[in-house]
Amino acid sequence: MPITPTKKIWMNGTLVDWDDATIHILNPTLHYGWGVFEGIRAYGTSQGTAVFRLTDHIARLFRSAKVYFLEPDFTEAEIVAATKEVVRIAEVESCYVRPIMYLGYGEMGLNPLPSHTEVAIACWPWGLYLGPEAMANGCRAMTSSWQHINQNSIAPQGKGTGQYVNSSLSKVAALKAGYDEAVLLSPAGNVVQGNWTAAGGQLCLQTGTGRECWPYSNAFQAGQQVGFGDVQRQHHLGGRGTAEAVELLEQRQHQRELAVADDRNGDRGLEGGGRWHGLISLGNSRFPHPLSP
Repeated sequence: MPITPTKKIWMNGTLVDWDDATIHILNPTLHYGWGVFEGIRAYGTSQGTAVFRLTDHIARLFRSAKVYFLEPDFTEAEIVAATKEVVRIAEVESCYVRPIMYLGYGEMGLNPLPSHTEVAIACWPWGLYLGPEAMANGCRAMTSSWQHINQNSIAPQGKGTGQYVNSSLSKVAALKAGYDEAVLLSPAGNVVQGNWTAAGGQLCLQTGTGRECWPYSNAFQAGQQVGFGDVQRQHHLGGRGTAEAVELLEQRQHQRELAVADDRNGDRGLEGGGRWHGLISLGNSRFPHPLSP
């Protein structure tokens, strides 16, 4: 997806012009994938642009940093404030926000501990992950031949930069096979996540007894947290053929149906288009202020 530049990027406490926000080619994170990041959305509201669950995202960023032994020179509160400043300066109604922690230049090798932790925050306009057509008509997903990483290979509870090669390989395989997305399984054969969860999403089945959502490793358990009563449990793939609808949930208001999962059409069919429901509203009683102005 092409990037639309904005004015400034925050780097280690300084606002830098977009084109000047660079790092050295021998930066160890570029070579070894040792870094952590978050993917956050900001939306236009009647009171101006607001960032969705900003403090929660930054808290998770710092938890990921602990997993990867990264020690930033900034507090969570300082990164929250810096994120708001970057969004304000960008002067865009809605945008995607990317805070990232990475290793500074000066060391090379498999040991990241001597390297200084650098922090940067960028934002830019970025529309729907799969585009408006998927929102209207649903999308096609396949079960990937690539297994999802597990806790005995790379720590999935941290949102590490290098681990996304796993998702990219499955995404490319799905595209080359004629699908829009991929569903990844654990070594035990349970559904773990889909590639859209990189954007903060979740996979749900709508059945006659209610909605069941498959757990995922890197996204908030949003449906359950807002009191929708979604069931979070391990699933094998058998239920996808008998479900009335299969849904992908993203941050805040992006919800779409899967038109086809492994070439199995839902009982309802989606020729007339998918559904779009608000996942989290400003007036939710459990999260009364999910947006940070």
